[in-house]
Amino acid sequence: MTKLFWNVLKVSPVIAATLLSANSALANEVNQQATSVAQLSQEANSIGQVTSVSQFSDVQPTDWAFQSLQSLVERYGCVAGYPNGTFRGNRALSRYEFAAGLNACLDRVNELIATATADMVSKEDLATLQRLQEEFSAELATLRGRVDALEARTAELEANQFSTTTKLRGEAIFSVSQAFGDKQADQDNNPNNNPNLDSNITFSNRVRLSLESSFMGTDVLQTRLQAANIGQNDTETNTNMTRLGYDTTSTNNSVSVDKLNYAFNFGEKIRVRIDAVGGELNENVNVFNPDFRSSGTGALSRYGRFSPIYRLAGDGAGITVNVNPQGPLTLSAAYFARGRNQAADPAIGEGLFDGSSTIFGQLAFKPNKALNLGFTYAQSYQTAGDVNLLGGTGSAAVNNNPAVPVESNNYGLQFTFNPSAKITLGGWAGYTTANTVTGPAQSADIWYWAATLGLKDLGREGNTLGIIFGQPPKVTGREVAGTSVNGEPSTSYHLEGLYKMKVSDNILITPGLLVIFNPEHNDKNDTIYVGTLRTTFSF
Repeated sequence: MTKLFWNVLKVSPVIAATLLSANSALANEVNQQATSVAQLSQEANSIGQVTSVSQFSDVQPTDWAFQSLQSLVERYGCVAGYPNGTFRGNRALSRYEFAAGLNACLDRVNELIATATADMVSKEDLATLQRLQEEFSAELATLRGRVDALEARTAELEANQFSTTTKLRGEAIFSVSQAFGDKQADQDNNPNNNPNLDSNITFSNRVRLSLESSFMGTDVLQTRLQAANIGQNDTETNTNMTRLGYDTTSTNNSVSVDKLNYAFNFGEKIRVRIDAVGGELNENVNVFNPDFRSSGTGALSRYGRFSPIYRLAGDGAGITVNVNPQGPLTLSAAYFARGRNQAADPAIGEGLFDGSSTIFGQLAFKPNKALNLGFTYAQSYQTAGDVNLLGGTGSAAVNNNPAVPVESNNYGLQFTFNPSAKITLGGWAGYTTANTVTGPAQSADIWYWAATLGLKDLGREGNTLGIIFGQPPKVTGREVAGTSVNGEPSTSYHLEGLYKMKVSDNILITPGLLVIFNPEHNDKNDTIYVGTLRTTFSF
């Protein structure tokens, strides 16, 4: 608050100083009409220094205090105004405000004396300042005491902070979930399969600590550690369509380096990020789903977070470049060697350029504050036995892992629309063509789409209601050795409802329900329900 006083109170005290030098009765009237500093705090951060009285739109040469204000601005430079070009000289001020403004003028006079420009300070002004300093000695002492206390506190914080260059951020997720319904398999064609979905309630956790170092102020070196005891529920439901957005490979709470990257600016309009471990496109570029993109505070499901086209980095190593020239366009480009160990593998057919890889490009168009559009393309090559076309989303046919390399071309359209500050509409649609590189010629066409709705401050400030509906990736057509083959028999639908409850700035509780209709794009499979309660602690 002390810093706030010093910034706010440069505006009006100078007029009071002029009034006091002419008539002390007017100064007493000003003191009686003083308003609280709290009423001014909203305007405090917007005050700026001026160098000429002509910068004030509400001060005219005919005003009775014009010459006094002009002298204070142009001779002493201890008067500030508001960004809209006004001075607001008719408002009242408190004695503390007055004292703070007086102190600003005293500092300026001392500066002029120290720089051998004392001739700019008249004897009359010095006499007036001396009188004012004596009159407001108690208030000046109080303000200086507050500044000294603030400086001491700041010094203590600096001496005991974690690091002068590194920030420590943390996130811990505790989750309770259970799947209900019949197994997705077609019981008519698979009579030996257990018809009941035998799933127990599971309690899981994931903890992340991120060390973020900056050496130049605009760069960030991130090292993230992770420990988790959470698995993928597709083993219980027999489909990737039920996967949670924060699942990962369980390490039995062993700590490992989950992510290592360095981001920096190249000029004023280019941002570069180099990922050594755990690279994800969704963290490097805009995914047009701000309310649901995060694994800890976003959608509960894997598919509901963002379009699958952003999963093609595969936690690999690579480089991302974002170019933001003036105007509504942002260009993004990236190259990744897919997989955590791909880039460091010296074997033939592996490594940074010879193994599985993805080339990515995106054009974001934001014509106004409410609308944002994204046009995305990615070309991906995946080696035999390492094929994962759309990042573990969609049906088994989409996630088929053949024993030959596969090349895919991926096209995506994404959007975000904010009709108001509390409503966010979003969505995506994607199309993928996949072809085998060796062996008998095989190809597949894959389609997917989704729409999202976020309602902020619903029920309570900080809370968000989210609804996600769409079609997970589906093979709509195939071709084997030149012969067309039908795609999947029917269509699955993804419906997700969640409610993010902000308990505090550091605690978020999210209950929700995920419903998969016609799992595995087969209407003979019964609906699957996944109830989840996620609690996220962050610092």
